[in-house]
Amino acid sequence: MFRSKRNALVKRLWKHRVTKNEGDSPSETAEDLEIKSVAQSMLKRLEEKQLQLLVQSVESKGGETTDCVLLPKGDLKLGRRMVAPHILCCQIWRWPDISENVELKRLLCCSSVNDQSHICCNPYHWSILIKPDVQMPAHCQLDTERVKINTDRLMGEQESTETGLTPTAHRQYLTDTSSTAPRGPHWCSIAYWELRQRVGRLYPVFNPTINVFQLLPRGDGMSLEILQTDANLESVRRTREKIGIGIILSKETDGVWAYNRSQFPIFVNSPTLDDPDSRTLVVRKILPGYSIKIYDFDLAKLLENTRDPALLDGPYDPCSIRISFAKGWGPCYSRQFVTSCPCWLEILLNINR
Repeated sequence: MFRSKRNALVKRLWKHRVTKNEGDSPSETAEDLEIKSVAQSMLKRLEEKQLQLLVQSVESKGGETTDCVLLPKGDLKLGRRMVAPHILCCQIWRWPDISENVELKRLLCCSSVNDQSHICCNPYHWSILIKPDVQMPAHCQLDTERVKINTDRLMGEQESTETGLTPTAHRQYLTDTSSTAPRGPHWCSIAYWELRQRVGRLYPVFNPTINVFQLLPRGDGMSLEILQTDANLESVRRTREKIGIGIILSKETDGVWAYNRSQFPIFVNSPTLDDPDSRTLVVRKILPGYSIKIYDFDLAKLLENTRDPALLDGPYDPCSIRISFAKGWGPCYSRQFVTSCPCWLEILLNINR
């Protein structure tokens, strides 16, 4: 009975494997059979409870928060090559094209980061890391004394170009209107926009991570589904449907990160992702399953002290990040302004470091 239950769990897992092309024939190739043999050998080392966790994670496509699935560290032999267990799991259930050399980022929900003998093989505890190539301009090569700035100056009193509120006004707004909110410093506030209309109130974020989603099977965070709008535009409705389980924003030691766990790309503009020597807006496309540092603390300090005011075109907020869902904007897209995107977020940072 126990063996049949394990076999049923393994069959469910294999049913959800991801092929390189969605139109592939269901018949298994020699490579598929080899991967299946190695995977089955690997899965035999898991306890039944961990098998169930893996099934839950894979079947929900990361929509449900699940615990770590641990396997002993050590590469597995796959034909003539060796592959780490967590890489193999990601190849089978998420990204069949990734190589052993790809750099993965462990998400904050993964609690086994300090485990010296085991590695987490839950494929939805990992994301593909994007490392933007942000070149510092020549005028930023200054002595270290000029880089040591007052942290209060990082916040400044610049207005948000979309909300028209300064950071102080943000704090006052939250103090006056959010009497039931948890007390203590919030590290950011989130505004949800549909085209030029802000929908709902500012959402203060106190926890290190926040889910922003349209529909999430289990979990909490900022639900866009409950934010109703008067304008029933077709473009907004279609884009809302694509948001799905949305994104995760996290404040970590080195900066603020965004993880796209929806099925469609997101687009990001941030002061620390822009080209400091250009007036041209930089909008980064983030594919499903990818993570990117959308705000670098150290780079933000450097830019605050060295950015050339002559290059600033209009109001500028060094602590405001914009993320649009499914539709991009800027020089590379038909939409020139973020206010032309059907659904987008403005993240207003309130970080004192």
